[in-house]
Amino acid sequence: MKKATFLAFSTLSIAAAVTAQIKVANYSFGRPWTDKYEHFDFWTKDGKPTEINYAYGKDQKEVKLQNLGKDSLNGSVCFEVKFTNNYVLYIIPRGQQLQVTDSSGKYNKTFSWEYEGPVNGIGIFCDVCAENDEDAMDLIQSTYLK
Repeated sequence: MKKATFLAFSTLSIAAAVTAQIKVANYSFGRPWTDKYEHFDFWTKDGKPTEINYAYGKDQKEVKLQNLGKDSLNGSVCFEVKFTNNYVLYIIPRGQQLQVTDSSGKYNKTFSWEYEGPVNGIGIFCDVCAENDEDAMDLIQSTYLK
């Protein structure tokens, strides 16, 4: 009887893990595979922020960022992210785009939603990716700015 109880519990645990709502909003600046390319991906699980990654350059070197949470900068609602070297950026929604800046204003770029999926039938569809710029901004607003 103990084996059956364990099996039932394991099956429920797996089912719960599979049904978790995982989504990601991808934003970029510049053209992919060039030196000036920059990319953020904002991950959520069950409506809560989970992970933020930043990639840059031709080789798209990836860095995990720390979410410092909601804040405001010069009267604009934003959230902060921190690099491993303690450099902090402010992410500010502007329409369907994200203004990304530092406290000095030296770094100040506008990132747009980035489509992740097949182009002309080539590539793999991303089930967890925001479908368009509105979906991506809704994800940012409802999770990272909550």
